[in-house]
Amino acid sequence: MARTQKDYLADLLAEEAAAEAAQPAAEAAPRPAPAAEPELPARLTRTRGTTLLGRESALARVASGEVRQVTQLLLDPAKVRIWPGNARVYAHLTEENVRELIDSIVAENGQKVPAVVRRIEGDPEHDYEVIAGTRRHFAISWLRANSYPDMQFVAQVAQLDDEAAFRLADLENRARKDVSDLERARNYAEALRAHYGNHLTRMAERLKLSKGWLSKMIKVAGIPDAVIAAFASPADVQLKPAYPLAQALDDKNAAKAIHAEARLLARLQAERRGSGQAGMPASDVLRRLLAAPIGPATPEPLFSWTAPSGRTALSVLSVNRQGVTVRLHAGAGAGPDALADALREALEQLDREGRGLQR
Repeated sequence: MARTQKDYLADLLAEEAAAEAAQPAAEAAPRPAPAAEPELPARLTRTRGTTLLGRESALARVASGEVRQVTQLLLDPAKVRIWPGNARVYAHLTEENVRELIDSIVAENGQKVPAVVRRIEGDPEHDYEVIAGTRRHFAISWLRANSYPDMQFVAQVAQLDDEAAFRLADLENRARKDVSDLERARNYAEALRAHYGNHLTRMAERLKLSKGWLSKMIKVAGIPDAVIAAFASPADVQLKPAYPLAQALDDKNAAKAIHAEARLLARLQAERRGSGQAGMPASDVLRRLLAAPIGPATPEPLFSWTAPSGRTALSVLSVNRQGVTVRLHAGAGAGPDALADALREALEQLDREGRGLQR
């Protein structure tokens, strides 16, 4: 029995002994005071004189469920799969974004906070699935593959149906900043269908969330992947700024223009990643997507240079016989020297492409 459980039972037994001592004593001739005895440890003093009846009462409380015994297991993470109902996308976890947890586990010589798993049947490769503790599962798996083969995945086994598992995972993920709004929104949208019969009010009551806020999350979850691709990362899609975009997509004509602009932006983001540049900021992406239905899409720049701040500082808009149109962007944090170097780089690239000023 775990130490904490033994301590708890000792407290229960002590309560039984105290209750018996409080009962009126049977009349009897006074007895001489016993000789002084050495002082006993607190735990022995607490349990001394406990009757068999008191012990049976405490054990009965364990059996009835009043005292809950928690089972923790040391598992091979390869035999534990990830429950798909969790908001966190396991494929998005990397050594880099789990580095802090990995270092903590190494420093503490093992995983201290258990994950929550449930037993599964019918899967020959897995015995359990993770309900809460996806990052811990990744960290232990990574450590076992990288110089720590004896690391064990510490887990607490729970009996949960899918709806209870969803609520447990949701409670854990709400405090996690590394679970994006889009991941959480799509998780809610799937749970609304799977667990609550598309009854938004029932789901909000079960999760103790605002119905209005939950409605906005479900709306953002409906933004198509083709539009999400316009952002440097899905994590850039935040609830408050993305909600107007989700609303704009309800209009068929506006949606067509937004999708066209999203394709241009997705290509631009891919080019930036390929050249090692920072992605276009989410605020700029949203501005262009929302402006797409109003007029023609902003032409993609022929060349752009991003400052260390991550913002575009210089872009070449057009090249023709009259010259080169260059735009210097305010608020990028680039000084005159950096802008001069960027302009020189832009002109050299145009010359290599046969579109420079010397043609």
